[in-house]
Order: sequence, then structure tokens, then C-alpha cells
Amino acid sequence: MKIIKENYLSNLNNKQNEAVINPDGPCLIVAGAGSGKTKVLTSRVIHIIKEKKAWPNQILCVTFTNKAAKEMQKRIASFLEEKISSLPWLGTFHSVSAKILRRHAEAVGLNSRFTIIDQEDQLRLIKNICKAENIDVKKISPQFILAFINQWKNKGMLPKNVIIKKGVPLERAILNVYKFYQERLKILNSCDFGDLILHCVTIFENEPDILELYINNFKYVLVDEYQDSNYIQSKWLYLLAKKNNNICCVGDDDQSIYSWRGAEIRNFLDFSKIFKGTKIIKLEQNYRSTQNILSAASGLISKNNDRLGKKLWTDSKDGELIKLACYKNGREEATGVSDIIEQKLKKKYSLNNISILVRAIFQTREFEERFLKIGIGYRVIGGTKFYERAEIKDSVAFLRIVNQKNDDLAFERIINVPKRSIGDSSVKQIYEWGRKNKKSLEDSAIELLQQNKIKPKTKIGLVKILNLFNKWRLDLRKKKHYELMEIILDESGYSKMLKDKKDLESEGRLENLKELIRGMHEFDNLQGFLEHVALATSIDQDWNGQKVNLMTMHAAKGLEFDVVFLPGWEEGLFPHQKSLEEKGDLALEEERRLAYVGITRAKKESFISFVMNRMYRGEWVDSLASRFIEELPEKNIEKEEMKEQNNEDFFFNQDIDYNEGVRSPGWARLQKNKLKRIK
Repeated sequence: MKIIKENYLSNLNNKQNEAVINPDGPCLIVAGAGSGKTKVLTSRVIHIIKEKKAWPNQILCVTFTNKAAKEMQKRIASFLEEKISSLPWLGTFHSVSAKILRRHAEAVGLNSRFTIIDQEDQLRLIKNICKAENIDVKKISPQFILAFINQWKNKGMLPKNVIIKKGVPLERAILNVYKFYQERLKILNSCDFGDLILHCVTIFENEPDILELYINNFKYVLVDEYQDSNYIQSKWLYLLAKKNNNICCVGDDDQSIYSWRGAEIRNFLDFSKIFKGTKIIKLEQNYRSTQNILSAASGLISKNNDRLGKKLWTDSKDGELIKLACYKNGREEATGVSDIIEQKLKKKYSLNNISILVRAIFQTREFEERFLKIGIGYRVIGGTKFYERAEIKDSVAFLRIVNQKNDDLAFERIINVPKRSIGDSSVKQIYEWGRKNKKSLEDSAIELLQQNKIKPKTKIGLVKILNLFNKWRLDLRKKKHYELMEIILDESGYSKMLKDKKDLESEGRLENLKELIRGMHEFDNLQGFLEHVALATSIDQDWNGQKVNLMTMHAAKGLEFDVVFLPGWEEGLFPHQKSLEEKGDLALEEERRLAYVGITRAKKESFISFVMNRMYRGEWVDSLASRFIEELPEKNIEKEEMKEQNNEDFFFNQDIDYNEGVRSPGWARLQKNKLKRIK
């Protein structure tokens, strides 16, 4: 195998070069924001291949998004002189686990055609179990139960491993649902996202021969965004890397902001304790932002104690100071931001390179209203919406039940769509038969029909759809998966149902179905397409058009913009009151890391603002500037005071003890005696 570009090391700085040319042994690369970690990770893989330390398929490279995995694969492939039969194992924890699990599904009681269910299906399954167990879903919501189940799975606990403390009946009830939930998934030949990794770890621990197979295959393991890993992901990596010890984890402890998803910052901080002899390399040269932006972010994050420590620097100019502004209320904040965009920024930057990052999604409303009023284009980034639309989910459900007949959740979704006289009572009858006899819903429906236990009117529609399922499975052997989708939409009556409505909404849905079929052409087979739908990540977005970007700071991680606005820096909102109440100092440090992430998204200019009053749950409440504002280095900040006020110190030099009082959006009312009042 030859490499096209022998100069793949030429564009690396000294620290990047050190991280690339020393691939053996455990290594932790502490990569600051904008320090070129993707380039380093890619170059390290290429170096391993070039130096013939391993074949491409003996390298495992794990990322946190499909988008990042595809980008890395594209870069690596571009360095290879000719297309080869194998490339490194590149993908997310979940996609790589799914690949492994399909090969060894029998070891955990599944078969290789198992379905990966999404959150909506999880909630429906939990709701059904609650009904069967006489659990009032109004008192214990399926969402609440699912949160517990996900938490247990992130910690590597199957039902048999969960220990409930005495005197906690609620958790015991949830554990009981968890047991039935896992049993039902096995009957359905299905698993959720958490199972993909948990099942792999279970196989690795219980089947040493299978683990040995992968340990011997993966000579080098590389991990991106390691600070976002949870317990079970860290264990998965440890099991695969413990023998060869050639594991390289890249990340930034200062950007660990997903504890609410189960991310454990200790995985990153304790890496050198787990893997003895770890070499720690810090990438501190930034290629994204100006020095003022970096200095402000570094000054703020230095207040955290739980970090390895680094200081970002750049060869670029100091650039603009960070602008700090105070507004009367949220509406004036939105007006002020829009005025800056209209009067100053629009001439210098594309709207696509301007972003407004908020702590809570409700903050976008006032910006949206303002932009609509003055005609500034905008987009709200908040998830992969296409596959969440009802018509897309219905169509995918048809494909899922064709793919494997045990997919009860898909069966239940589309058995009466379009309407075919199969009501809730009939579905309940089928469900109860399946539960009693441990059969799938499709098999249960067939048995009930054979025993003539289905109502005559229902029988006609049920027989028709079951015959169609069998026909479509035969069609799949002869047709392309996207051709099958067209057949299903036609023969099921789904397209006709939308056409008959003859309204704009239905026309839009038909267009969405056409787009779905177009998108299916990009996949080799039905299995690949269904896996893509299941594993699609929320950050994979379509960024077409000239529009200002509105999103949360959490959603912005990994992105960059010329200009970033950071509104709503007020106590109770940021740092967020609920987080502080639940986790105290740990939450405060994570909120500060979130502020660091927000600031470092900006390449050229950054604007921070807070308001004196904000509408909260229908009432106006007084606000105080976030403590994070006081922690920003003054030399990197330019204060833009409210002109009509007589004393600028009122806004920026508040004499407040943040450790006292009731912190909420309205807690300033209890602290007014601590303010330096306007003279």
C-alpha cells in the first residue's frame, strides 16, 4: 500500500507532530478548542498505516457523530494511492457496536436481523408494559422510567445488577418495568441504543474467545471526544485495548458538557491511572479564534478546579475585544442583537457565519419574532427533524416490519395506517395474545385469525395487510429497497390517503416521501438504510441558505462561526438554577465549561449580554448578571453600557455573594440590599 501525500506531516506544529509519530503505548491528547485535533487523529491513522504497524482493518477509530466518522474516513481515503479492500473500522460507539453485535447476536439471545428501536418506540413499549402491570402512567411517566433505564445502561447495569436501597418503592417499580422491558426486547428481536454497547460488553465479559478475536484484530484504538464518554463506553474501550495497550484518546476536559447524557469527565481525568505509562500531549495552539477570544475563555475556565489545565494561544492578531452589553429585557436584547447584525455585521460576514447561542431553547422565541419582523433569515438548529416527521416514521415502520416480522413496535404503528378497521381493542387483543403466548404481534394476529377469534369487519383489513407483508418480503428479494418503498406506499394506500386530503400539508408530506425515496438510493440495501435512520445523530444538519443560526450552546459544540452572540448571561439562567440545585459545585464547573465552549465557537467577534428583567412563567422577574461575567478578564472585554443609566457600575460591578440567598430567576429580589444602587 502506498501513500499519495508523503508530506502529511509537513503542516503539523511540533506538538501535533509529536502526537502523530509516537503511536505506540497509551496516549492522552488534550486538544484545546480549534487546535486541529481531527487533523492529528487522521494523520496518526495514516502514519500507522504508512509505517506498516498495522493493516487498515486492524485500526479502530471511534467518534461521537456519524458526520465526524465520514469526514475522517474521507480524509484517510484521500491519502491512499489506490482504493483498497479494507479501511479502518471507523464509526460511532453505537455503529461499531451494532456491527459487532450483528456478528454475535446469538450470544445475547438475539439474531442478526435485530431491529434498533428509537426513543418513540421505547416509550410506546414502556407504556404497554405499564398498562399490563397496572402502573399509572400519569403518576410515573414513561419518559421518567426511560431516563432511569438509560441511566442504568450507561452505568453498565442490567436488571439483575441494579441494587435498590430500602425505602425507595418508586425505583423498585421502575426496576420491575426494566426487567419486563428487556425481556420484551428479546422477544421482539430488538434492542435500543444503550443495548448496543451494553450487549457488546456483556459478550466480551462472558465470551472470552470472542473478545480475544477483537483484541487480536484491533492493534490500535483511537477515540475522538473522549471527554464525552460514559462509564459503559469507557469499559467497552478498556476491554478492547487492555492487551495491546495502544490506545489514544483525544479530547478536551474543558469541553465536557454532557453529564446529563451520562458523560463522565473522570474517564478523561483518570485516563493515566487506568492506563499506566500514559503519555499526555497538550495541543494549545489555536487555529480558529483571535487572541482576545482565547484569553477571555482561558481566564474564565481557569476558575475550574477539576481540569488538567492548559492555556490556548494563537499566531493570529489580538482582534476585537469581546463586547459586553446590558439590556432592559429580553425583547430589547433581541432588538439590540438584530441591530448589530443589520448595521455592522451584515456587510462584513455571511449570515451563515453568525450564530446566537443560548443556554435554554425558550430564549430563541424573542429573537425569532424580531428576525421575522425585520426580515432577517434564520434557522433554529435543534435536531434531525426529517426522520421525526410522522409520514417518514410511518414509511420506515413499513420497511422495518418487512425487514423482520418480530418488530412489534413497527407493526403496532402501521397496522391501522391508513385506516383498515383495526381498532385499539383489536390491537389490544393481539397484544395480550402475544404476551400470553410469547409471540410477536404478527404471529399472534395469524393465530387469532386461524382460530376465528377476530371480528369479521376487522378480519378483512387484517388479512389484507398481513398478505401484503408477505408479498413485500418476496418483492424485496427481487426489487431494490427504494423500489420496494414506492410499492409499499402505493399498495398500502398511504400515498392515496395523502392525495385524497388535497391540502397543502398533505402535499408537503408527499414531497417528503419523494425525498425519502431519493435518499434511499444512497444506501446499498434495506438493512443499511434502516441502520442509518436508527443511528442518525442530532448534529447532522443541512446548512443551506443565508440565515443566522440559533441554537443552544450544547448543540453548538464542535461548530465554529465568524461571529457568536451569547445572550442571557444571568444568574439562574446561566449558570442554570436547576443544575446548581441538583449537583452543586460539579454543576457549576460544567456550566462554566459550557460558557467556555460558547466563547470558543467564535473566530473573529463575540458578544455577551444580560438583561435587567426577564419574563419567566408569565411574570417579570429581576435579574442579576451571571457570575461568569465577573470572571472574564477585564483586559479582553469592552463594556457597552446602557446610555440612559446614570451609573455604569450598577450593571457590571455588583457586590453580590453568590453563595447566599435563594438562586432563581427571581432571587435578585431577595438580594437588592447587596446592590450598589443608582446614585
